[in-house]
Amino acid sequence: MSRLTIRALTKTFSNFAAVQDINLDIAEGEFVSLLGPSGCGKTTTLRCVAGLEAPTRGQILFGDRDVTTLPSEKRNIGMVFQNYALFPHMTIAENIDFGLDMRGIRGRSARRRSDAIVNMVQLTGLDARYPRELSGGQQQRVALARALVVEPALLLLDEPLANLDAKLRDEMRGFIRALQQRVGITTVYVTHDQAEAMTMSDRIVVMFDGRIHQIGSPREVYFRPATREVADFIGQANFFSGEIASQAETSVSVETPAGMLRCESSRKRVTGERVRVMVRPEAIRLAPKGNGLIGRVTRCQFLGNMTDYRIALATGEIVSVQSIGGEMRAPGDEVGIEIDATKAWLLP
Repeated sequence: MSRLTIRALTKTFSNFAAVQDINLDIAEGEFVSLLGPSGCGKTTTLRCVAGLEAPTRGQILFGDRDVTTLPSEKRNIGMVFQNYALFPHMTIAENIDFGLDMRGIRGRSARRRSDAIVNMVQLTGLDARYPRELSGGQQQRVALARALVVEPALLLLDEPLANLDAKLRDEMRGFIRALQQRVGITTVYVTHDQAEAMTMSDRIVVMFDGRIHQIGSPREVYFRPATREVADFIGQANFFSGEIASQAETSVSVETPAGMLRCESSRKRVTGERVRVMVRPEAIRLAPKGNGLIGRVTRCQFLGNMTDYRIALATGEIVSVQSIGGEMRAPGDEVGIEIDATKAWLLP
C-alpha cells in the first residue's frame, strides 16, 4: 500500500475545467471517499490518479514516487468500475487471474494468491462459473478480487454499488469496508451516495463544480459543514438567517426573524454580522413551549424508526423535525420548538 498525494490538480476539456486546483493527502491504509453530485469532478480526479486521464496541470505522487506522467499499467493500482468490466467469455478464475497473467505471475505463485483472494471475498466453489451465472453482488466481489489479487499500492473504486438494489447495496458497503480494513490497502472511493460515504469512510472529500469544499471525517462534514452546499447535500438541514447578537468562546447567539438562537461556531464573529445557522432535523425537539420558536404542524409522516414533521413558523418558514418516540402530533397542532444549541452550527 502507498500514501497518495495530489497537488494543484487541474483537468480541462476544451474550455471546461472539470477539476480545478485539487490538493489532497491520503495516508497509507486510509479509506477516503470523493463525494458530490454528478459533474462535480470526482470521477475525473479518480481517472487522473489511475492514469486514465492526463492532468492539464498538477502533480500526483504514490508515496515519494511522481506518477503524473506514468502510464496506467505501470502504476500498480487496482480499479473497480461501476459496471465491473468482467470478461464475459472467461470463467471467474480466469477473470481473477487475468492481472496476474499480464504481470507474468503464473504457476503455483499465481494459484496461491488467487486461492487466498477467492476465499477472502467468499467466492469459494464458484471458480468455474461465468459472470452471467452470478448475482450482482457476486460479480462485484469478482471485480474486487481481480483488483486485489495483484497486490496493488492503491485500490480505486468508481461508484461500484450503483447497479445493485438497495438491500444488496447496504450489505456490500459493510463487506467492502471490512475487506479494506482486513487487507489494509489505501482506498479512494467515488460516490454520489452520501450514505455510502458516511458509513464506509475514514474521511470524506466533498466536491462541487470541480473544487473541494470540505475534507473531514463523516461526523465533521455532517455536524460541522464548511459551506451551505455541503450542509444541503449531506442529509437534511434547516437554515435560519440572522445577525450576531452576542458570543462566548465557542458559541454565539443569533437574532433571527423567528427568535433568538444559540449555536456553535468555529471562530470569533462580529456583533451585527449577517450569518446563517444550520440545524439538523434530529437536533430539534417538539415541546409545549419552545425556546422562543412556536409553530404549527403542517405534515406528519410516521417512518417506523422516527416521525418526520414539517412545522410552519409564524414567519412563514417551514422547519423539518425528526422525532423518535414521544407524543404524536397531528397536522394543525401548535407546538414549541427546542433546538439543541450544541448541534446548531454557524455557517460562513
